Amino acid sequence: MNLFEGIEMHWLWLGLGLVLAIGEMVIPGVFLIWMALAALVTGFAAWFLPIGVPLQVLMFAGLSLVLAFSGKRWLRQHPVEAADPKMNDRGARSVGEVVVVSEAIETGQGRVKLGDSEWLARGPDAKPGTKMRVAGSDGAVLLVEHLN
Repeated sequence: MNLFEGIEMHWLWLGLGLVLAIGEMVIPGVFLIWMALAALVTGFAAWFLPIGVPLQVLMFAGLSLVLAFSGKRWLRQHPVEAADPKMNDRGARSVGEVVVVSEAIETGQGRVKLGDSEWLARGPDAKPGTKMRVAGSDGAVLLVEHLN
């Protein structure tokens, strides 16, 4: 007995396409979407054209490869730009902010208060309470300078 007996194959391809598209939304990686498109195209082709299952499988495999490589090439030529490239880089976002020295900066190292948190800092010597400006960051260490 055939597992798919009584089921028209185009419904399986269309269902697979939807499952793969949902998989792309749940686990984004810009890979499953190409296979989803290939499954949907194969499903519509099987619905409207009298093609056998072996040809449908070949069509799906070929479309998957063509769409995946074409999509990769297109994304390489048209990269997705982040709306806020510094979103996850708190140190870079802090550049230009005024901080207050909370632990004296001596021999180039100390601590500063930025907002409600304290950061390790490197910069010119300064006493606690001195206001300084963030000039950059080195990992989790803020690079500070005197206000002009």
